[in-house]
Formats: sequence, structure tokens, C-alpha cells
Amino acid sequence: MSDISGAGGAGSAGEGPPGSDPDAARQDLKLFRSLRNHRNYRLLMPGQGISSIGAWMQMTAQDWLVLELTHGSGAAVGITAGLQVLPALLFSLYGSVLADRYPRRRILMVSQAVMGTLALVLGLLTVTGSVTVWNVYALAFGLGLTVTLDTPARMAFTFEVVGPRDVSNAIGLNNALFNTTMILGPTVAGVLIAAVGTGPVFLINAASFGAMELGLYLMREDELHVKEPVPRAKGQLRAGLRYVRKRRDLVMLMTVMLLVSAFGMNFAVTDALMSREVFHTGASSFGVVTAMMAVGGLAGSLLSARRRQPSMRDMMAAAAAFGVLVTASGLMPVYWAFAAMQLPTGMAMMAFTTAAYSITQLSAPEEMRGRVMGLYLLVITGSSLIGYPLIGWLAETFGPRSTLIIGGLASLASVVGTVALMAPVATGLLARGTAPRA
Repeated sequence: MSDISGAGGAGSAGEGPPGSDPDAARQDLKLFRSLRNHRNYRLLMPGQGISSIGAWMQMTAQDWLVLELTHGSGAAVGITAGLQVLPALLFSLYGSVLADRYPRRRILMVSQAVMGTLALVLGLLTVTGSVTVWNVYALAFGLGLTVTLDTPARMAFTFEVVGPRDVSNAIGLNNALFNTTMILGPTVAGVLIAAVGTGPVFLINAASFGAMELGLYLMREDELHVKEPVPRAKGQLRAGLRYVRKRRDLVMLMTVMLLVSAFGMNFAVTDALMSREVFHTGASSFGVVTAMMAVGGLAGSLLSARRRQPSMRDMMAAAAAFGVLVTASGLMPVYWAFAAMQLPTGMAMMAFTTAAYSITQLSAPEEMRGRVMGLYLLVITGSSLIGYPLIGWLAETFGPRSTLIIGGLASLASVVGTVALMAPVATGLLARGTAPRA
């Protein structure tokens, strides 16, 4: 196996060694270089795409099934979503320890098999007519538990597949894939639910995990960029938290991610409120707004994928631009102007999140990468605990527009405030244009 980590190395900064071929360096800047350069990534990406479409299909069908079982109870849908998210809040840090302790490829093969089995059980219960809402609750919680093991390993595994030179490109392509499947999955699910019901959708999702399993199985282990897993020892979780606490650059990055996500990234709620309560449009118009955001996110992901390596300056600039665009969205006087604003907003959001994700991956040493990414995941998940109640209170107190105007201004203030409070660290990072290596 290649002994390459995010701690540095000649190719890490995006520059070849002296005497390297400049044409080859320019070729590496191409959009799909991860697919061209890495056979293992060519196996991973299709599996991720098929599995992600299946996951979006299941999420849509699961909500519909709960509504059918409870005769339209929105509270039951919320409980189902909460049970699926709760394990991430409780156990994601422990899952990140396991991601450093055991081979990540093996973890993913196990977690994908478990998630496929859970989907299969739900599908069989549904098609046989024996499913109850309590079955859905239990299986949603089981899925959430499995995700706490799967996600930190999957986030760190991207680095193992492509190495430090192409990790930013691979993350951008992954995000582009995510935005594409976010459009396709619910659309396909809606057609299938209308045609054959929810049960077959769950069974199709169960089968979709086979594509990911096959891709993982066919990978060449000697082409993965890994070190030996960290041996089991006491205090590994505390060691990971201490490591991040000492890395002021990571503290600054995660602080900005937490605040901007909490204040500004609540579009599932804010777009619905603006479409329905401000512009008085129907579900189809809300769908247009969501699609515009997804298309903007796709464009932002592809633009990010072209970069060799994002810098802290890039991340802060994208976060500030995102705050400005969210604020501007809340000021739009008519529906079509509001919908059009979702394109640049989605681009800025994805540029910000892709840069933050890439910097975190590249900054963390191999033996800590799973735990660092687990904390990053916890920050993103935890932001919803701040954001959604805040959005609800703002909407009821000041009206739906306030959710975007105040949220956008708060996002911008979070960037400025974090940089100001951590001035010595921020000045060095922004001057250098990149995060220091571990």
C-alpha cells in the first residue's frame, strides 16, 4: 500500500517536483482527473451514485409511507427523521474512532450490507402489508446507527482512494454527484410510488447497495493510499478532541462551518416558507426553487472540482459571498427573482462546503483523519439543532423574509467575527492562502 497521508508530500500543494512535465500538471487540473487517474475511484463513484439515488428514493418513500400509516401526521414524519438523525448526534464521535481503528474499506462493506438489509426488511414488511409505524421508527433508528459508522469512514476513505493530490477534485465530484442524485432520487421515487407503491421502492434501494459493494470488492488494495489502522487503546476519542483543540486552524474552520450552517443553510424550511407564505405559490413552484438550488450546487461542485487545492482564503470568501446572497434572496420582490437567486446561492454554498471539507481532509494526519472527520460531521449535524428552532422562531416573530435576511447577515457576521476573534491564526492562514499541514 502507498504510505501517503495528508500531512504533506511533494504533490500535496498542487505543484510537481522540479523538472516535472508542465503539460502533465495542466492535465491534472482537468475536471475529471480523479476518474482518469484512479481506477479505484472509477469503481467507487458509480456505486456511490446508484446507492445515493436509492437512498433519496427511500427517504421520499419512507415519508410517504409514514403519512399513509398515520393518516397524514406531520409529527410522525418528524419523529421518523429525528430517530434517523439522533444516533449521529450521540454516537458519531465513537464511529469516527472505529474509522481510525479498522480498515475503512472493510467498514464500508459491512455498513453498506447492513443498510441494504434494513431497506430489504422494510420493503418486505411493506409489500406483505404487515408494516406498522413502529417498524418504520425502529428501522429508521437502525439506519441512523449504521450511518454513524458509515459516514466517518466514507468521508476519510475518499482520501485513501485518490491520495492528497486529487482529493479536492474527488470531493468536488462527489458533491456534484450528490446534487445530481438529490434531483433524480425523489423524482424517480415519486413516479414509482404512484405506479407501484412504496414497498418496491424500498426493495430497489436494497438492491442499489449491491453496486457499492461490488465497487468496493473490485478495488485494488495496493493502490489505496493508506497506513496501518491505529491500534486499539484507551482514550482515543479524547486524543482526537485534544488534537483538534490544539489546531487553531481547524477550530476556526469548524466554528465558521457550525455558525454558517446553523444560520444560513436551512433551505428545506426557508424556501418552503418563502414560496408558500410570501409569494403564495404552489408545490410545483416550490419544486422549481429547490431544483434551482440543486442546479446551482451542481455548478458550484463542478467549479470546485477544477481547483487543485482550496485555501482558507477561498473558504472564507465563499462563506462571506454565501451570506450576502442569502440576504439578497430574502429581499427579492417577486417569485421569479427569488427563484433565480437560488442559482448563485447554491454555487456559493457548495464552494464553501467543498473547500471546508477538502481543507479538513488534507489538514488531518492519517492516524487522526477518521476522528477529525467525525467531529466535522458532528458539527454539521449539530448545526440543525440550532438552525431549525431559530428559523421557526424568526418566521413566527418577524415573518418568513426574516429567516433569510437575518440568517444571511448572521452568516456573514459569523465569518467576520470568527476571523476577528482568531486574528493571529486567521492573518497567517489568509496571508498564506492555505491551512497548515498536520
